[in-house]
Amino acid sequence: MTHEIILAGFGGQGILSAGRLLAQAGMMDGKQVSWLPSYGPEMRGGTANSSVVISDKPVDSPVLSNASALIVMNKPSLDKFEAWVDKDGIVIIDSSIVDRDVKRKDIESFLIPATKIASDMGNTAYANIILLGKLIQERQIVTLENFEKALYVVLPPKKHHMIPEEMEALKIGMNYADK
Repeated sequence: MTHEIILAGFGGQGILSAGRLLAQAGMMDGKQVSWLPSYGPEMRGGTANSSVVISDKPVDSPVLSNASALIVMNKPSLDKFEAWVDKDGIVIIDSSIVDRDVKRKDIESFLIPATKIASDMGNTAYANIILLGKLIQERQIVTLENFEKALYVVLPPKKHHMIPEEMEALKIGMNYADK
């Protein structure tokens, strides 16, 4: 099985690190992976997106023109990438920031107020992890165990104390029911 995932939003929302976490967890699961970060020259506050491919077979190209899953943390990203999602794909939206659902009827969507939930947890940086939790729950892209291990690899040691809260955020996203 191959999962082609686009994560998109503003710079500073953890889009690139979320993609890196998925790719690292996929490698730890023994999968073939690619991770391709992309951001505008402004970085923080500008646009950012990350393409991740996790597959049982070698990845042909890290460049995507379509995706089986999309996580969006701003409206311009939903406007841009909704058309890229394959039929029967999934879109996970931070409804704290994005004020609309998908327009298409052939894809599944989840609206999660991730930024608000993360703020209530005391750290808005967890919003991306909440959204990843829903993706992992719905598509079984990586294992929970290896996602936690990936946090230790990707996060600098000075942030390892945050990992229990990161895992709590992931589980909140996994268990969130928007409908």
